[in-house]
Amino acid sequence: MSDSARSRTRLGPTAIVFASVGLVAMWSSGFVGAELAARAGGEPITVLAWRFAVLAGVLVAVMLLARRRWPSWSSWRRQGTIALLSQAGYLLLIFEGVRFGVDGGTAALIAALQPMLVATVAGRILGERANGWMWAGMLLGFGGVALVVSGQVGASGAPLWAHALPLGAVLCLSAGTLLQRRWHMHDDLLQTITMQSIVAGAAFMLVALVRGHAAPPATPEVWAAVLWLVVLSSLGGYVLYVTVTRSHGATYVSTMLYLTPPTTMLWVWLVFGVPVSLLGLVGLAVAAVGVAVVLVAQRRSRT
Repeated sequence: MSDSARSRTRLGPTAIVFASVGLVAMWSSGFVGAELAARAGGEPITVLAWRFAVLAGVLVAVMLLARRRWPSWSSWRRQGTIALLSQAGYLLLIFEGVRFGVDGGTAALIAALQPMLVATVAGRILGERANGWMWAGMLLGFGGVALVVSGQVGASGAPLWAHALPLGAVLCLSAGTLLQRRWHMHDDLLQTITMQSIVAGAAFMLVALVRGHAAPPATPEVWAAVLWLVVLSSLGGYVLYVTVTRSHGATYVSTMLYLTPPTTMLWVWLVFGVPVSLLGLVGLAVAAVGVAVVLVAQRRSRT
């Protein structure tokens, strides 16, 4: 991508702050939506399938009403690949890991490996090389996540192979993030999200059909959880994820995800009234310091 093209896609200092805060808050809301669906008795694959079916329907309607140009076949191929990795593969493997007994704390710890994995590969593929301070910040961020979820990690009784499922989810999201940055596609944000939602929705609906859980949710409570996920997690979280990735790179956006478990802890307190522990607050502070170290070091290395 040329320097002029990069400057057009790069957010300004104020915009990136708001986008980053929104990304962390909206991405974290997905865990609350999943909990709302579970408490209402919703089958996970049913919720995923109809979440993306509704999202795809809304976006297609917007495309038609706005008379937007439909992308080329090459765009569908590339955006579809990213959708299968970053959305279908990531979410399905996380849910499957939990279904087979992997506790939430362990899954969150495994997911926290993603920034370091992306930083390792991004230097070779994208030229986004991490210096010593950035690695120190990422290790500090990982430590903060470990403190936040330490009370949730225990002997879950899940078979050893089941832990490979959330690890596979991390690999899928990492690969999708790198490809999002590597393939300098000219599709705008609406086209990008529409294509990815259609492909991910088709994948989830296919799995739901195979399992016999493709029928629409039967209760208003489950539909409320679906709409929560559509509005906050997809139209909020994933849209910002794509935007920040295009603007500031794979390492930056992955590092911001260190703040997801601490922010989820605050969401759970606000929505479900679950008290926040002192250890959780310490973990939040440690993760925030780690992210700050990475961002300052990245900015200095760039200048």
